[in-house]
Amino acid sequence: MPVKISKIDHIQLAIPKESESIARKFYTGVLGLTEIEKPESLKPSGGVWYQAGDIELHLGVEENFTHGKKKAHPAFVVEGLNRIKVQLIQNDIEIKEEIQIPGRKRFSFYDPFGNRIEFMEFEG
Repeated sequence: MPVKISKIDHIQLAIPKESESIARKFYTGVLGLTEIEKPESLKPSGGVWYQAGDIELHLGVEENFTHGKKKAHPAFVVEGLNRIKVQLIQNDIEIKEEIQIPGRKRFSFYDPFGNRIEFMEFEG
């Protein structure tokens, strides 16, 4: 019997130890995401959590973190893709134009820790 998945609860990306201030500068300052409080039981492990639409984005501390641009990524549906692209460029974030998919526009970029993030907008 197939597993029935109803939705994604959260996406977790890795950050190095003691880099929460860099994460906040990028995810709160540049992207404008809303930080949400981690449960008390998880606070000692570090990291930062955000609300991203109807899912959560968890930035978790990885003890043996290696910085590097990765192919694995979340893809977020956004509104105002072109405006967001300009905002990222104005913040010195390099944009990678992706191969286009019929019916949607998209691009990707890397956060300060080498996590790839894709933003897309459906056309029409």
